Amino acid sequence: VQLVESGGGLVQPGGALRLSCACSGFTFSSYPMTWYRQAPGKERELVAIIDSTGAITNYEASVKGRFTISRDNAKNTVYLQMNSLKPEDTAVYYCNAIHYWGQGTQVTVSS
Repeated sequence: VQLVESGGGLVQPGGALRLSCACSGFTFSSYPMTWYRQAPGKERELVAIIDSTGAITNYEASVKGRFTISRDNAKNTVYLQMNSLKPEDTAVYYCNAIHYWGQGTQVTVSS
């Protein structure tokens, strides 16, 4: 099983990034997918979740209205579109399926 995140980087406040997580080794279309993040000195927190079909999503309160989770089951990939980024969004972002984790991608929001 592999989950490979990409798309992180340095962005100014108010900017946008799109994270991707390419998955292999399991039946991607059968499972919900989640994005988590972990900021320095803080615990890992759930950011967004999407069901197996992509029809149902849910978000952590601080990102609701700014972030959008989506998936392409034909490409075995889950995405996190992040708009109106704030310095407090700075963290390593991880995708998760079942009990599998990617290596994470760093997102830094700073002027």
